[in-house]
Amino acid sequence: MIKALPLARLVGYRDFLLYLLYRFTVRTATLAQSVIIGWDVYDIARRDHDVFQSAFYVGLVGLCVFLPMMLLTPLAGDTADRYNRRKIMIVGNIGDCLVAGGLVAVSLLDLPSSFALPCLLALSGCVGSIRAFTMPAGTALMPALVPKNILPRAVAWSLLAGQTGMVLGPWLGGILTSLSVTLAYGAVCGLYLLATTILFMLRVDLSQVEPSKGSRLRMIVEGLSYVWSNKLVFGAISLDMFAVLLGGVTALLPVFARDILHLDAAGFGLLRSGAAIGAGLVTLALSIRPIQRYAGAWMLSAVAVYGVATILFALSRDMWFSFAMLTILGAADSVSVFVRQSLVQIMTPDAMRGRVASVSGLFINASNELGEFESGMVARILGPVGSALFGGIGALVIVVLWAGLFPKMRRADRIQ
Repeated sequence: MIKALPLARLVGYRDFLLYLLYRFTVRTATLAQSVIIGWDVYDIARRDHDVFQSAFYVGLVGLCVFLPMMLLTPLAGDTADRYNRRKIMIVGNIGDCLVAGGLVAVSLLDLPSSFALPCLLALSGCVGSIRAFTMPAGTALMPALVPKNILPRAVAWSLLAGQTGMVLGPWLGGILTSLSVTLAYGAVCGLYLLATTILFMLRVDLSQVEPSKGSRLRMIVEGLSYVWSNKLVFGAISLDMFAVLLGGVTALLPVFARDILHLDAAGFGLLRSGAAIGAGLVTLALSIRPIQRYAGAWMLSAVAVYGVATILFALSRDMWFSFAMLTILGAADSVSVFVRQSLVQIMTPDAMRGRVASVSGLFINASNELGEFESGMVARILGPVGSALFGGIGALVIVVLWAGLFPKMRRADRIQ
């Protein structure tokens, strides 16, 4: 039986505690920045365009983040297995500071929309390029911080730290944006500086991990082949990808907040926090009492709940009901993420963690960032409500298809 990992026991793992603090800080910064850019882009686009076209521009932000990630993922995974993962994360966080500084500059210059929008989209592309390297390096680093026998519980604590940042980030971004967009971008820059400082404090010894050698092409092919041949891993990460790709409503939240629910920037930040609050509460519960049996059934059921909550959110015209649906949506997604990350971390050899984490990260960000573009594109045709309905129904269809296509994933039982 898997017991919870008490906080007192974690005190003995200094580097893991610092890693949790880093996860909280960087997720706060990332989500705050996402909220600020989304609102900023929509606000600038609305000066010259209607709601449908403005929603499309918000969706373009997700595409600009995703494209460099897709192109750099093979190289990033190999880099995480070949070089010091902590140093990769430090360099990436310094890059994040520079991008945030660029966002401050664009805000201060108060450019016309024809110039401001391309600048914001280009900086979003820089965010995606950096994230392509920091995500697999950070994911692959964590198993070196705790013994393998408590790794599933450590995953839960890591998710909790990240989800807490995902609750605070959108709320903080919304509040600061309502005061000043420039101030909001500056605060994000400060958070990235803090995250970089925390990484410098890590003392993790990676000398026990044999660095991968051989040609980059061979290593990249090995990582892709491992994910493809392991149907349980491939089924789990692709389920998350396609469900959120279709069902994600993140890109549409500025549209729903401003033109459907009639909220200001602070209200938008609160609405954006809804999913993270639900995810955070469930992740806290999982850190105390992790899922022990019927992992596959839990994952499929969670994605089904995700789809239903998305449909109900699309139909809502009440702010608090919409907030509640986003909370349920986030809670369901958290169960799916916990099962997937636990299975991937446990089943992947350490020498391949960077490459597998990179492929997994590409799937995740394809669902998040490319899903934002998909939502914006569909919203341009069906409107924001139609786009959200289309996504929720699509997520339910994916659950049925994946249950049949990946029986090994469906029958997955214990996480150990």
